[in-house]
Amino acid sequence: MTGLLDIRDLKVAFQTPEGIVQAVDGIDYGVSAGETIAIVGESGSGKSVSALAVMGLLASPPARVTGEVVFEGRDLVGIGPEALRAVRGRAIAMVFQEPLTSLNPLLSISTQLTEGMIQHLDMTPAKARERAIELLGLVGISEPERRLGQYPHHFSGGMRQRVMIAIALACKPKLIIADEPTTALDVTIQAQILQLMKDLTDKLGVALILITHNMGLVARYATRVNVMYAGRIVESAPTLELFAHPRHPYTLGLLASIPRLDAPRGQPLVPIDGQPPDLARLDQGCAYRPRCQLAVGECARARPALERLGENHAAACFRADEI
Repeated sequence: MTGLLDIRDLKVAFQTPEGIVQAVDGIDYGVSAGETIAIVGESGSGKSVSALAVMGLLASPPARVTGEVVFEGRDLVGIGPEALRAVRGRAIAMVFQEPLTSLNPLLSISTQLTEGMIQHLDMTPAKARERAIELLGLVGISEPERRLGQYPHHFSGGMRQRVMIAIALACKPKLIIADEPTTALDVTIQAQILQLMKDLTDKLGVALILITHNMGLVARYATRVNVMYAGRIVESAPTLELFAHPRHPYTLGLLASIPRLDAPRGQPLVPIDGQPPDLARLDQGCAYRPRCQLAVGECARARPALERLGENHAAACFRADEI
């Protein structure tokens, strides 16, 4: 891999009273400039933890991060807080799940928007304010000059999310990580926020990692998909290829659970039976085995490796060729 961001054998373990929890277990993927990559999976699959590890936002202890996070040829794992601070916000930005808790309720939107520009770009407060007004207009907030003086509670959920995107764009980063950027928003606002991010990344050439469990959003906005389960990537493919020819039972389950307009009226949704595994009590077999209708004896003896099935498609399943 030789992209803008190359993640190699990234692992994140947490020491807990119940033992060591391997939240991320050796994932590999890359992102090129201007590309939109989606990471999908259920809650607890390791999506957000892997993103926080990339940003260097996991406290150690209890977290232990190993592997490589190579950004523009430089490994970010273990480089120290000062060096990371120069990268965060400046070259890599993040849009967190819930803007109401991510934005500081005690600080004005102006302060939160201009702080990074003053810190990273050595802008004067006046120049940073001009740029902040421009950014709010760019993300579709009306009367940006007046609204700069307001506080997060003055904004709706969708507007707060737009402010978060403006903050992420403030220092002209090369990569944005969007962690469930439409959580708790209605479907109309979801579409507006995602389309806004897609338009901005296309216009500015920014790479985007979209973390979500919504396969509908993935189909519309991502160019490539990594499916995570129990801390591992179990399938990786270009978006159209993944939807047309899924090769892992978990991906099949995710796609089958999506409501379809072309399905007969009254046809029930097909849920994935069971619960996600307890990461502190995994055995040597495939983590998806207890929920999988295709499991065989081999699945209990070893965890399948992520193997290539073609030029751009890979899956971690002993029966991938049959699927």
